[in-house]
Amino acid sequence: MKLYCSNPFVYQRRKTRVVTVGKVAIGGDNPVRVQSMLTCDTMDTATCVKQTLELVATGCEIVRITAPTVKDAANLENIKSELLAAGCDVPIVADIHFKPEAALEAAKWVEKVRINPGNFADKKKFQVREYNDAEYAEELGRIEESFLPLLEICKERKLAIRIGTNHGSLSDRIMNRYGDTPLGMVESALEFARIARKYDFHNFLFSMKSSNPKVMVNAYRLLSVKLQEEGEDWNYPLHLGVTEAGEGEDGRIKSAIGIGSLLKDGLGDTIRVSLTEDSIHEVPVAKALVSYVQSLNKQELPKDNYALSFDPYVYAKRNSVAVSVNGINVGGENPARVFATQENYTLLEPRFKALGDTAPEIVYEKSAVVEIDLNDEEQINKVNHLDNPVVVTIKDGTKLNPIVAYRILASKVHPRHPVLLKDTFLPDEPVDQLQALLSSAVHIGAMLCDGIGDAILIRQEKAPGASIRLGFNILQAAGNRIFKTDYVACPSCGRTLFNLQTTTARIKAATLHLKGVKIAVMGCIVNGPGEMADADFGYVGGAPGKINLYVGKKPVKFNIPEDEAVERLVDLIREHGKWVDAPAPVEAK
Repeated sequence: MKLYCSNPFVYQRRKTRVVTVGKVAIGGDNPVRVQSMLTCDTMDTATCVKQTLELVATGCEIVRITAPTVKDAANLENIKSELLAAGCDVPIVADIHFKPEAALEAAKWVEKVRINPGNFADKKKFQVREYNDAEYAEELGRIEESFLPLLEICKERKLAIRIGTNHGSLSDRIMNRYGDTPLGMVESALEFARIARKYDFHNFLFSMKSSNPKVMVNAYRLLSVKLQEEGEDWNYPLHLGVTEAGEGEDGRIKSAIGIGSLLKDGLGDTIRVSLTEDSIHEVPVAKALVSYVQSLNKQELPKDNYALSFDPYVYAKRNSVAVSVNGINVGGENPARVFATQENYTLLEPRFKALGDTAPEIVYEKSAVVEIDLNDEEQINKVNHLDNPVVVTIKDGTKLNPIVAYRILASKVHPRHPVLLKDTFLPDEPVDQLQALLSSAVHIGAMLCDGIGDAILIRQEKAPGASIRLGFNILQAAGNRIFKTDYVACPSCGRTLFNLQTTTARIKAATLHLKGVKIAVMGCIVNGPGEMADADFGYVGGAPGKINLYVGKKPVKFNIPEDEAVERLVDLIREHGKWVDAPAPVEAK
């Protein structure tokens, strides 16, 4: 099996060619670059300039602005002019969907153009159609005809292009040949890359974005392998991001799982954390993730070479056997369990009734979990020859990065033994709150995406309630245990047709008690139908002041006035038998 990185047990950044975006170089030996995106109307020049300057002040190195129409794209001239007058030469990226002509206009004024191969030359109709090879080749010829004018102007002006695949907007052609899969995402991007290379254009990079971290991780890994297979000079940089990550702790956790686990394996040259918040809040999170990756070079290396125990391109949970721990089954088909230290369990016990489904389940010190010393081959051999499976974890004090350590454990210990994941082996080591949240999400989330882990223990976050909440939220973000309503919410941008932050808050206030229901909140239709493919219900901006409601990816109600739309969404949930009344609040005694 060809590997997606040089060594999944030793951090080493993937070697790429350098792509230049104005004054900023991406890839090669350059640091991982931090990007963000404006949330305002592109025609509002003053606000665009103000937001850009604010982003740059926080450390943002590249700023993306949506250009949904030719008129919006033309106004990038004014935005760029006023930024230069203010002494700001930050590279600007025009975000293009559906409109090749908007891309051509934007390319006159910016340093980079992002295109989405799923809708640059295709109009998604959700049609089921079989393409023979001749018909498929004809479609590629049509794409080349649409793409070539942009390549020519980018080559002339020395601009960069991001070929940015979104899981939620794959073309009907790709969907019908490859399905809604990581492979489909990769092939969608490679179609455009082959055209670029045909005309000797190489100043481009890729992205493979999804709201599902497991899909995103598998897609980037698969892309890395496919680029290796194409040849040594296909070493283009990668832009990382999780689409529709959401807001608050949930959005930060989902981004950390997707982006952080790839960075840990050396993939990624520039990142954007997408939050349903003002974009200045994205930059500190992205910078903290980059800082985490920089720390990997200082960590201890494993002593031997190991083979991966899992398929890194297709998610499958490790085949453990259930073990009863203090009357609670761990492993097998059971949901991932949340452990707590005795101290935190005792402090939280008076609140268990109020915590309900989010109370800690097992006390670590009373669990009889077997702590494995990875250097003790005799102990590992003994565990592997036990008559019955036991829950295993890694001994505290281990100096390896937790991702590396658990991959080694999974390669040495028989899969029938359930695995308890720890976010740290040095629980007394001080760490700031944001770094604790992000590194816990990376360490545990990466393993869950690898299919490893039947239970978790959070100790970097010291506050008892916060540590348990963090654990449950990591499980939810990774899709391993759903304990509350799941929201897929996009970040705002100039395409957004309503206020995402206030609308998401209103939808959450009405639906937060609907355990296991997944609701997508989308500002426009760019990613809406596709990213909602695995959502139960969708709330999508259809026109200014008007909302369309979806069941799955099918629109069922159109042009609902915005002030009625949340109530109509609740009615739709009722119609489909997913509604329950919110329980009365329980007071802790």
